[in-house]
Amino acid sequence: MRLRVGCTVGCLVTLILAGCGGSATESGSTTSIVAATTITMAATTTTTATTTMATTTTAPTTTTTTVPATTTTPPAGSLTGRIIVIDPGHNGRNYQHLDEINQIIDIGNGTKACNTTGTATDDGYPEATLNWELALVTKVRLEALGATVVLTRQDNDGWGPCITERAAIGNRNQADAVVSIHADGGPVDGRGFHVIYPATIDGLTDDIAEPSLRLAEALRESFQATGMPISDYTASDGLSRRSDLGGLNLSDVPVVFLEAGNMKNAADVALLLDPDFREKEADAIAAALVSFLSG
Repeated sequence: MRLRVGCTVGCLVTLILAGCGGSATESGSTTSIVAATTITMAATTTTTATTTMATTTTAPTTTTTTVPATTTTPPAGSLTGRIIVIDPGHNGRNYQHLDEINQIIDIGNGTKACNTTGTATDDGYPEATLNWELALVTKVRLEALGATVVLTRQDNDGWGPCITERAAIGNRNQADAVVSIHADGGPVDGRGFHVIYPATIDGLTDDIAEPSLRLAEALRESFQATGMPISDYTASDGLSRRSDLGGLNLSDVPVVFLEAGNMKNAADVALLLDPDFREKEADAIAAALVSFLSG
């Protein structure tokens, strides 16, 4: 087990998408959330682990996003009193801030770039936008179930925050769960979704690895109802244990990454860009959280 300043360790879970941090305290029935704010971070390290650098410079397709109304019946159950962090991966203007996102940061057992640009479809539709749109629908769904939802970023028109700050948002808010929303850039003939959870690392994730695995299993189960198949090109039966992701390593609360599909596969893209499918994805995320937090 380990504690970080400003964080209480417990059976918490972080849903990480992307954004800036805040803090939450609970007293009786009152919950207070401090709004997230973007922080530019630069860290130095003497480790020799491999660093992932963002290299995309081509401007992605831009879109206008509106917050959708709930059009399907929310999953059974309640999330009243729960704090959920949704982390929409990357950001819409990361490609314009390569110097900033390529800052090297410490992830506990090595180093990484602050953030990356993410992948895109062959037609140029960016992952950051896909993640943001799903985050908005999911927020509506979770709030309908009574949850307090914190997003790690407040729009899709900026850069960052760094992965260290994304993890800190869940920690400071003492989240019951964190789900980070992503989509993969796999082989063109590869299909499907997978869920990433933290490996057990002494002094880092040893206190959250087991509950994070349970959350990952719940999300794998519920996401199959969307019609997106389990990945046939990566992970093991839809689950991937990782020790090289800062958003996992630096979390003090249960956290998973959802790779909702392969943006390089035409069949997956047809689903990922379908608004009706997005509603099903939000239902699946909500159902997984209800199952996890009531178990």
